[in-house]
Amino acid sequence: MVLPVIIRTSEESLRSVDNAYREGSYALGAGKLRTVFKIVLPSAGSGIMSGIILAIGRIVGETAALIYTAGTVPDAATELTSSARTLSVHLYLLLNEGLYTNEAYAMTVVLLAVVLVINALSSLIAKRLQNTRV
Repeated sequence: MVLPVIIRTSEESLRSVDNAYREGSYALGAGKLRTVFKIVLPSAGSGIMSGIILAIGRIVGETAALIYTAGTVPDAATELTSSARTLSVHLYLLLNEGLYTNEAYAMTVVLLAVVLVINALSSLIAKRLQNTRV
């Protein structure tokens, strides 16, 4: 569900890099691989990061689809490959029962904090990439 969003935004971000950057890199004697990793990817980094952030927001927001795809296992994950309940599914189930509204509000705060931390970290990474490129 999320890979098409990430792939499409990454493609558009890579296409939006001006060809003059590529041609300049080739004119200075850089190969294709060096041009991609040193010129094109850093220039398209902010667009790729925004696509990833949008995809993560979509993951967090689509609770109904997660109920059917991720499962509603009541236990915590014991292994890396075991099934578990996501935060948004857990929130939905707490509110659906109607008995655990305080726990649902607490889960909302946790979910909001996770989204804010992910957004802050991605902004920090994008700024550091921007500063190292300049």
